[in-house]
Amino acid sequence: MTPPADVVARIKDLPLGSFRGVADGRSYLVTRSIFSDGRAIKLVGQELGGRDYISLNLYELSRGPQLYPCEMPSAKVIDFVRMFRLDPPK
Repeated sequence: MTPPADVVARIKDLPLGSFRGVADGRSYLVTRSIFSDGRAIKLVGQELGGRDYISLNLYELSRGPQLYPCEMPSAKVIDFVRMFRLDPPK
């Protein structure tokens, strides 16, 4: 699916590697990785102390960015990306 522009920007603005943050009042450990010379981004989030899991791929294709959630509804990953806030640096 073609994702909303704000979701693409938020995904790209997240740091590379693993980091912690909060979405919908729950804490997550999230990892952002880049593949294919920067044309693919993988984002995985695991709720800390809970069962929620988020996984998506964002591809930069000739027709524009395409979002591919991994075995979950697109709405779930879009909501997560929009709600997620990095933990403040210590």
